[in-house]
Amino acid sequence: MNRCLTPEVARQLVGLEADPDIVERLETLAERSTEGELTTEERAEYETYVWAMDFVAILQAQARALLADSNGT
Repeated sequence: MNRCLTPEVARQLVGLEADPDIVERLETLAERSTEGELTTEERAEYETYVWAMDFVAILQAQARALLADSNGT
C-alpha cells in the first residue's frame, strides 16, 4: 500500500473528517441502536457507517505511520 500512499496523500487522509450531517445521522442511529429501536434498514445503514469509519481509521493509522517514518528519516 505504501507505494500509492505518498506523503501528500497521507496528509490528506489524516485530515479527513466526517461531514456534520453524517455525524448527526450516526449519532441518531447509535441512540436508536442503544435503545433497541433500529429497523432492519437502519441497522444495515448503521453497520455500513461503522464499517466505513473503521476502514478510514485504518487508512489514517497507516498514513500517520508513513508520515512518522518519512519525518524520522
